[in-house]
Amino acid sequence: MIVDATQGRALRMTLDGEEVRFSDGETIYEVATRQHTPIPTLCYDPRLEPFGGCRMCVVEVEGARTPVASCTTPATAGMVVRTKNVALEKHRKTLLELVVSENREVDVDPLRGYASQEVATLVDEYGARTGRFQGQRSGTSNETDDNPFIKRDYDLCISCYRCVRVCAEQEGDHAIAVMNRGFQTQITTEFNGRLKDSACTFCGQCVQTCPTGALGDIKAMRAEPLPGELKKTRTICPYCGVGCSVDLLTKGERLVGVQPAMDGPANKGALCIKGQFAFDFVHHEERLKTPLVRGDDGELHEASWDEALDRAADGFRRAREEHGRYSIYGVASGRAPHEAAYTMQKFIRAGFGTNYIDNCSRA
Repeated sequence: MIVDATQGRALRMTLDGEEVRFSDGETIYEVATRQHTPIPTLCYDPRLEPFGGCRMCVVEVEGARTPVASCTTPATAGMVVRTKNVALEKHRKTLLELVVSENREVDVDPLRGYASQEVATLVDEYGARTGRFQGQRSGTSNETDDNPFIKRDYDLCISCYRCVRVCAEQEGDHAIAVMNRGFQTQITTEFNGRLKDSACTFCGQCVQTCPTGALGDIKAMRAEPLPGELKKTRTICPYCGVGCSVDLLTKGERLVGVQPAMDGPANKGALCIKGQFAFDFVHHEERLKTPLVRGDDGELHEASWDEALDRAADGFRRAREEHGRYSIYGVASGRAPHEAAYTMQKFIRAGFGTNYIDNCSRA
């Protein structure tokens, strides 16, 4: 039972006609989410402090003069809340119509980012493609930024500030900020320069929280013209020992992008620059497909796996016999699967009885 420690009684409120319990400190939105009662949002990210800027999540509270933002309003004992009625639905539809009127387009490829479909989904849900609002558009895309990872397509920006807040609150980088007001509002870096000249670490957090695709994953977007269904496969990033959960994006047999798992127990939606963007090696044209061994002429020649493994085993054997077991040192690759890393350390520790084993991405 959830109990108010100061009053010694259960905390209860009424949500859409049903009495529910809640914990002290929970917001109306958090209570509704836990009760599987959907409330639409645009500026909300559960990893960030509630902002209350978009006003999509407003609800009616009995006794309140006007609707309140559910993401910033604490639940209180005895509160009576309505999350959906004709007036609220009309309010939300109008807000979405205004958002659509300011942007170049609504529909973007899901390769742009994890949350890139949020606005399009809400617009369709509320039938907000009416076109009844026309006029000035906001946001100006930064086409001169030549960074290789993040597309800054601000013609699609809705000024939800999720990118700015995730950069500050989650990463502590404060690489991007907001300048100007009204239709001139713009997401920018210090002195309105390039991302690679700012404090940006290219973690990709801003990309993955953007609900419109205004910030996009350039490397993944290269695969937009490729045929085939986009699929996600959950796995663990191999680059270091943290164990970040990721979703690999594939089309057919080709890896086209990586997205962080928002429910990953180790990373909670975060990734470093390597985990987010360093996957080109998988299909690189220079990646070896056949073992190479050095011949008597000093050059590398293609060989069978049996020949290559025998040559490697003979080299290890001679090194141990001539120089002792401590002459052998293993360095595992951060680009190899975890099973390969496990086998590598067993090979050194069990095979040679030393702890001379490391990983290139340990730091």
